[in-house]
Amino acid sequence: MTLYSRVRPLAFKLPPERAHNVGKRTLRAAQSTMPTRAALSYAYQYEHPALEVERFGTTFPNPVGMAAGFDKNAEVTHALEALGFGFVEIGTVTPYPQSGNERPRLFRLREDRAMVNRMGFNGHGMERVRSRIERDGLPEIPLGVNVGKMNTSSESEAIEDYRRVFDRLSPYASYVVVNVSCPNTPDEFRESSPEHLRRIFETLEAENDEGKPILVKIGPDSTIDSILELVDIAREYGVDGIVATNTTIERENLTSDGCDEWGGLSGDPLADPSTRVIRSIAEHTDGDVPIVGVGGVDSAERAYEKIRAGASLVQLYTGFVYEGPSTAKRINRTLVEMLERDGFSSVEDAVGADLE
Repeated sequence: MTLYSRVRPLAFKLPPERAHNVGKRTLRAAQSTMPTRAALSYAYQYEHPALEVERFGTTFPNPVGMAAGFDKNAEVTHALEALGFGFVEIGTVTPYPQSGNERPRLFRLREDRAMVNRMGFNGHGMERVRSRIERDGLPEIPLGVNVGKMNTSSESEAIEDYRRVFDRLSPYASYVVVNVSCPNTPDEFRESSPEHLRRIFETLEAENDEGKPILVKIGPDSTIDSILELVDIAREYGVDGIVATNTTIERENLTSDGCDEWGGLSGDPLADPSTRVIRSIAEHTDGDVPIVGVGGVDSAERAYEKIRAGASLVQLYTGFVYEGPSTAKRINRTLVEMLERDGFSSVEDAVGADLE
């Protein structure tokens, strides 16, 4: 039994959003001094050459990243690095501060090892995030920046929202993700429509003087044909990768109280659907488009499934809530064992191993 497994029942007595904020404050305190940061690193980091992944012109020390949503405002990137994550994706960052949806807006589904969130792009806005990065400095691991629109923006205003955030934060980013698949923001227009996507990619391409890698985050709920159409548009504009997938609005076979709350479902029930999307994209593109796999990753087995289905990197958030601070270390250590068992010399060799 781990220390976190003893503490978790106490944390789960708090409302989920309050527990999340308490956890972030704890991590913020832990990263505030070099001794405490070093202590975290000693306890939780795991290094092995087989875990290194080269993507987007960057070396990822391991393939396990923290997904967008956990550290929206770049408050604990150094603590997450110390906890053994190979990269961190902040955001979703919007041009200006916004409060998001009304509370309660985050729900634990304990029996299903899942969560429902309808946060609605709450955050500090790009200027405060930029100031915090400049003050705290960048972590030594790759930093992704997930960019989004204001909830009140029209279709044309949304394009300018993406451009503004990209302009202000891309200099600090190892890669930038365009989030057009969040199920928790107002449906003023169809964000993932082909016409809207083309306008986004054209705008960011013109803005991207430094050649920053640009990825797009897609949802799991469209038909495979619609998803592959989106992928083809992304390839047409030279988009560098796909993040698959966002949360889902599906609610099949859930048993927990609160499973009927509206919002995006994450965690264990999303594992298989997201892996199916990853495999479909990898097969459709012959593995030529890097994929970041996210959805239900809480163990090395789940991470390995996504890697063998075609993901070069994986991300988690809900898995961290249920498994605690040792999650990345445990996944990475077991991944090395699984790679050695199957005769792979590295994670890169295992990417897409299950594709036909």
